[in-house]
Amino acid sequence: MKRVKRLIDHIGLLWTMSSGSAVQDAQPLCGRTAMQEVGAVTDAAIAIDEEGMIAAIGKSKELQTVIDAQTEIIDANNGFVCPGFVDPHTHLVHGGSREHELPMRLAGADYLDILRMGGGIMSTVQMTRECTEQQLYEQAQKSLLRMRSYGVTCVEAKTGYGLTAATEEKQLRVAKALEQKMAMRFVHTALPAHALPLERKDMRERFVKEAAQMYLELSRQGAEFADVFVDDGAFTIEEGRYLLETAKTAGMKIKLHADELVPLGGAELAAELGAVSADHLLVASDEGLEAMAQAGVLAVCLPGTSFYLQKKPARARFMIDEAQLGVALATDYNPGSAPSENFLLMLSLALFTLRMTPEEIFVAATRNAAAAVDRCAVAGVLRPGRAADVVIFDAPNPQYVLTHYGIQHVARVLVKGEVVYSDVQ
Repeated sequence: MKRVKRLIDHIGLLWTMSSGSAVQDAQPLCGRTAMQEVGAVTDAAIAIDEEGMIAAIGKSKELQTVIDAQTEIIDANNGFVCPGFVDPHTHLVHGGSREHELPMRLAGADYLDILRMGGGIMSTVQMTRECTEQQLYEQAQKSLLRMRSYGVTCVEAKTGYGLTAATEEKQLRVAKALEQKMAMRFVHTALPAHALPLERKDMRERFVKEAAQMYLELSRQGAEFADVFVDDGAFTIEEGRYLLETAKTAGMKIKLHADELVPLGGAELAAELGAVSADHLLVASDEGLEAMAQAGVLAVCLPGTSFYLQKKPARARFMIDEAQLGVALATDYNPGSAPSENFLLMLSLALFTLRMTPEEIFVAATRNAAAAVDRCAVAGVLRPGRAADVVIFDAPNPQYVLTHYGIQHVARVLVKGEVVYSDVQ
């Protein structure tokens, strides 16, 4: 064993999310029985080597033998500890905010009504186009610091508020610059087909072809995933298929905004194309969800979005119990339909609105969320040989974290063995 640089000691309850073997741990957990598997250890400790990797996990008393006089001891104070959270769906880089839409919402306007009035995505597109890269960087960095304080150690960042090659590429450059600066893992996703821009409202076919070229160029510049908003007011099944198949020719992995507003068949398309995930799924059909399970597509639920839009939430219980899907959770952080970076709040909403169990929620926020961005082999599980991305809570158990909602429960966050956030006096 390598020298132990740090020891997280006096852990009251540790959920490692490990199934035991490295091969098993590189896979998501699907269905009701599997999603109860949290790898619980009580009276635990985590030994971290000088490279920020986990050297050992075990009982606190046992790991006292692997430390030396120079080992730094991080006292978990008998609290709950789990892997760093993975947020697999965010619209991190954008300009401005949209609280000015509140009067329209209070008057009864819904998402599509606001979009038709020139608000919604289009107002954010305009603000994002007008912002400099430095302005976008500073706004997104502030959001990332908030996310990390709530335990997020890996974040997906989409483009999608440019709808032109120049601004889409600007968003990607900002996200990649933040990746170099912030001690977090990043996943870069291209979303030029987020909406039909106003200047192309009468040239739909032309824009779809332009968007296809944007995916190819964004892939060359480092976007790993391609995403399309397939829904009413956005893009059709046929357009989504064309765009995602084009992206696949460039080697991009694919995911979809699917069946959020209208059941168009986005879940079925995700299964057909072998997407890594389909997200939202508020009105997805039974057949579509079952097809996703058969194809190994993960379902990403966004309880903060359905809460904010006052929509009926995704059918997580059907997904887990009947379809035997692997379910992940995300914030969908964006300025219009999910303006909150508070990942812990999303977990509480998963309890209260999706009716998920604490075990399912934490699996969905760690191991399965990592799988939803193809990071299951490196994130979402604590085991020897993996990076020490760890959340230490000032709370005795996950049930307390979930039910004492809206509160900051995180005491410390470690990324690759280094403390990147601390609320400990």
